[in-house]
Amino acid sequence: MLEGARERRVRTGGIELCVAELGDPGRPTVVLVHGYPDSKEVWSEVASRLADRFHVVLYDVRGHGRSSAPRPLRGGFTLEKLTDDFLAVADAVSPGRPVHLVGHDWGSVQSWEFVTVERTKGRVASFTSMSGPSLDHFGHWINKRLTRPTPRRIGQLLGQGAKSWYVYLLHTPVLPELAWRGPLGKRWPGILRRLEKVPGGDYPTSSLPSDAAHGAWLYRDNVRSRLRRPRPDAHAHTPVQLITPLGDAFLSEQLYDDLESWAPLLTRRTIPAKHWVPRTRPDQLASWITEFVNSVESERKSEAGTPATAPQSKATGPYAERFGGQLVLVTGAGSGIGRATAFAFAEAGARVIAVDRDAESASRTAELSRALGAADAWAETVDVSDEQAMEKLAAKILAERGVVDVLVNNAGIGMSGSFLETTPEDWRKVLDVNLWGVIHGCRLFGRQMADRGQGGHIVNTASAAAFQPSKSLPAYSASKAAVLMLSECLRAELAGRDIGVTAVCPGLVNTNITSTATFVGVDAEEEKRRQKRSARMYGLRNYPPEKVASAILRAVVRNEAVVPVTPEAKASHALSRFAPGVLRRLARVEPRL
Repeated sequence: MLEGARERRVRTGGIELCVAELGDPGRPTVVLVHGYPDSKEVWSEVASRLADRFHVVLYDVRGHGRSSAPRPLRGGFTLEKLTDDFLAVADAVSPGRPVHLVGHDWGSVQSWEFVTVERTKGRVASFTSMSGPSLDHFGHWINKRLTRPTPRRIGQLLGQGAKSWYVYLLHTPVLPELAWRGPLGKRWPGILRRLEKVPGGDYPTSSLPSDAAHGAWLYRDNVRSRLRRPRPDAHAHTPVQLITPLGDAFLSEQLYDDLESWAPLLTRRTIPAKHWVPRTRPDQLASWITEFVNSVESERKSEAGTPATAPQSKATGPYAERFGGQLVLVTGAGSGIGRATAFAFAEAGARVIAVDRDAESASRTAELSRALGAADAWAETVDVSDEQAMEKLAAKILAERGVVDVLVNNAGIGMSGSFLETTPEDWRKVLDVNLWGVIHGCRLFGRQMADRGQGGHIVNTASAAAFQPSKSLPAYSASKAAVLMLSECLRAELAGRDIGVTAVCPGLVNTNITSTATFVGVDAEEEKRRQKRSARMYGLRNYPPEKVASAILRAVVRNEAVVPVTPEAKASHALSRFAPGVLRRLARVEPRL
């Protein structure tokens, strides 16, 4: 039984379902439906995160967990009977009020039936689907590719056919039952840990062998009949949120290409994860479910003429389906590349933490981020070079907001002047911010990501100066070269934990870093003149920080290692690899400011 859950039994169609409830029954009800070969415990991590906001209901599907199995098994798992079960549970836990439905794997497959048949109208307020298509939609998807074939459609059909190898095996008589009750059932937990990186704990339960043996009839009773004769009117009568794991070994992304025609009120999300996301990414799922349910509840209250909570701003960015609801921290967010990056994540619907040592600038970035789509954006003031301050920030964010999904170590300062005129104090100043600030961020927030075990991404802002030597930038170039190599080393170390690391290397970008840069070896008046000249040169180049921000989001989506951004950065990066001697000769040139 789930810790802290209230349990009840619901009788329907000659069987008894085991139903668990968490949270306040007076709040909106969220029903979580598990897949194959799971029991309701697959949802335990998600359910515990939702319970403080909603009335959360989980039940063992017939023949699974602590629910009884139909007799005989054949014909006892049809979608019609599964719909009867759902309605019985909904009537018991939320009489007279529609529920918010969430399904994974076969829980999603059967939930598509619940939201597309006439007799469930008015009982479902919203549906969040992951890793389980409607069999009717799947049947039409196959027919379209068979009747109107193109090379691309045939390729999609063959690709999904290969991913569905297990479906064919489950249709064989007796063999699946023998395997699950024998060696496969014993080895399944280890297989999940090894291939899907599912952490241990209360899942899977000891009922796994019988759950999997009974669940084979989900496929036998439904798949062939529905794929041969899909319903023509299988349109969703409720808002749908589709969450697609990009690394799903069993389902192709292309399977959902035409889903808008079946679910007009569709919200799409993608997540860099494998199939068992309820166990590997419960934080992200809980965040997206909460956001979606709240938005639907707000709209329902508004339509009913009752006071509604303020609706969240709608994310409009190009990566909204990837970053919506994710927790993103950006240092140096008070201006320049940092502010532009915070805005880009805000437009994608992320929860943005704008960090800067200038409190007013950080607050302004957070304020504008909220206007752009990050309804949950706020500012923090910290000097990234201060180890203790960074430790307090990391602890505060963990306690109040949770683990950061994307960390952008962007804070940095500029410094110009010859090596012989650069004092130890100058070196400490630039290394404390440009290198130690990155180290503190990676160490503190990277450790939290690793401990959570749900992946994440770290972006470190280096520079084209990291691979382009210059006689006038020894301290700055050395700090950025160190950031680049640190990023490469960290990427290798964290790859096995599904944490990506990217070094972004801009060139001449129109920000205020030049107007605040230090010029060593000159008096204060000459330093101000050089700052003005540098700012003017960068202004004439006029490469906007928004383009760097776009490159950062794209790099996270693609999990890129090193990203030179501007044309001159790309040229220098290519020369560093194929003609380093050219860069060495250029390094001797005296810059004209």
